[in-house]
Amino acid sequence: MFSLKNKIALITGGGSGIGKAISLCFAKHGATVHILELNVHAAQDTVNEIVNAGGQAFAHGCDVSNQAQVQQVFAGFKTLNILVNNAGIPHIGNVENTKTDDMDRIYNVNIKGAYNCLQAAIGIMKPQGGGVILNMASIASWVGIQDRFAYSMSKGAVLAMSQSVARDYLHHNIRCNAISPARVHTPFVDGFIQKNYPGQEKEIFDKLSKSQPIGRMGQPEEVAALALYICSDEAGFITGNDYLIDGGFVKLNN
Repeated sequence: MFSLKNKIALITGGGSGIGKAISLCFAKHGATVHILELNVHAAQDTVNEIVNAGGQAFAHGCDVSNQAQVQQVFAGFKTLNILVNNAGIPHIGNVENTKTDDMDRIYNVNIKGAYNCLQAAIGIMKPQGGGVILNMASIASWVGIQDRFAYSMSKGAVLAMSQSVARDYLHHNIRCNAISPARVHTPFVDGFIQKNYPGQEKEIFDKLSKSQPIGRMGQPEEVAALALYICSDEAGFITGNDYLIDGGFVKLNN
């Protein structure tokens, strides 16, 4: 079950965190993995890890917000079975202290970046007779998160785009779904805490962990396992859905 043998998968932001975990997981289950990354050195590190484990992977340096760069990378694919739109950036702030530049930056990466890759992938998947798309949304697509105005805007858009693509390409055998994680323990989280709460790392980490009813943050590998199922042939009856992986945050945090 859950074999991705002979599948070609493209994962944006696959050089670290959740994207890296998905890249490693997909390669382990037989996919040829292509990593699209702004930080091509991080992408190459993930590729090396995959290759050293006996898998196949390739790194592509690309700014997903730049449509010309995205199109240039996708032009090298005759076949694409899986797209995972994972690349994204955070922002902290409410509507009052979110500047126009902040909104533009979040829009360009989190929304336009996803759009650029969606459009390019559909151009390959439609004529080949199908494919699978997975977009990384967030619990911020579902509920209000304090001081996440611009970020919530972007992830709400990702969820809406996922449902739109799922509807528009039903009869082209293209499935499109989303995943909405809560806090996941990645290097970004550790860096954020160290930068903003020096000397309080353990206290803040525990506080953020306990904001999930289950009492801890998620692990990137747990998100990757869900992504594997959604993108596998076993999930062939699933499209237009969003999957919370949040330790009970949305439904149980009353």
